[in-house]
Amino acid sequence: MHQLATPDQLLAQMAEKIQTLLDEKAIDNPLMVGIHTGGVWVATELYQQLNNSKDVFSEPLASLDISFYRDDFSRIGLNPEVKPSKLPPDVEDRHIILVDDVLHTGRTIRAAMNELFDYGRPASITLVCLLDRSGRELPLQADIVGEHVVLNEGEHIKLTGPEPLAIEVLPVDTTPQAVLRR
Repeated sequence: MHQLATPDQLLAQMAEKIQTLLDEKAIDNPLMVGIHTGGVWVATELYQQLNNSKDVFSEPLASLDISFYRDDFSRIGLNPEVKPSKLPPDVEDRHIILVDDVLHTGRTIRAAMNELFDYGRPASITLVCLLDRSGRELPLQADIVGEHVVLNEGEHIKLTGPEPLAIEVLPVDTTPQAVLRR
């Protein structure tokens, strides 16, 4: 059985690391963007913690639904719960803090960056993930990670929430319907 820190513990540590990184790079007025769904949950908590301590953000939390940017769209079809992305009309020269719940293959992050670049060319993108697990298929890594997780074969990890946020390690569901949902 995996012994993981609680989401609250990880989020507090991550907020401190984000603040340190922003201070070291002298970044002011960054734009925080959460990836639907779990990334938005994580970003909401981080956004609140950072704004409560230092008023880091002047704009609302932004969000991305990358359903139309996925590279497996033609194989798995449209996500039945597509949500609109909520971004400012222009991200040109903005410092973006991109937040996701679990970094696994890197494909979700690639899709999110593709969508961000459709809105303009950011000055920088800082990738923040609650959990980082093995299995990368693309050469991407997070700048700030809550916890690195090693799973056994046949397991996957999932963030549930939003109230309360919880981390679950579950067996991989290999039924035909589950394979189509992935």
